Amino acid sequence: MGFKKIIKHELVSTYEFISRLIFSLPRHKLFNIIKANWLRIQGSKVGRGITFYPGIIINPGMNIELGNHVDLAWGVLITTSGSVKIGDRTLVGYRTIISSSNHIIPDNQGRIFDSGHKPENVIIENDVWIGANCVIVAGVIIGEGAVIAAGSVVTKDVEPFTIVGGTPAKLIKKRN
Repeated sequence: MGFKKIIKHELVSTYEFISRLIFSLPRHKLFNIIKANWLRIQGSKVGRGITFYPGIIINPGMNIELGNHVDLAWGVLITTSGSVKIGDRTLVGYRTIISSSNHIIPDNQGRIFDSGHKPENVIIENDVWIGANCVIVAGVIIGEGAVIAAGSVVTKDVEPFTIVGGTPAKLIKKRN
């Protein structure tokens, strides 16, 4: 392994360690400010009044925009290889995964391991409630005021002011 590759691995490991340490802090107001500033240092846009519960993973800490008063519960995982935008007053439930890239499936019988990733944007508009243990896949837009039932897998856009659930998530009803 070359010297540059060793240095890169060490830098990545150090970054992951520091990030994990910062996001393991309790959801106290002071610690939430530290967590928000950690993301800002990396180029993220972070609004006011964000609640970061412990155990969150946001990797890498760029290409993410968090609106005002977003609540990220325990164990939320957000990958930002594509971009992720989460609107104001949005609740993201425990152990939810928001993935902004996906593996490319190669043609024929090509090697999956070497095929790479396809980054896509994820947009979650204002006043959305995402229940616990949901998966939001790359390229999805969740409309304003939508509710995602716990345990759902969102593979397609969600219309504003609707309630969806299941695997894959389907319309349960419109909000009145």
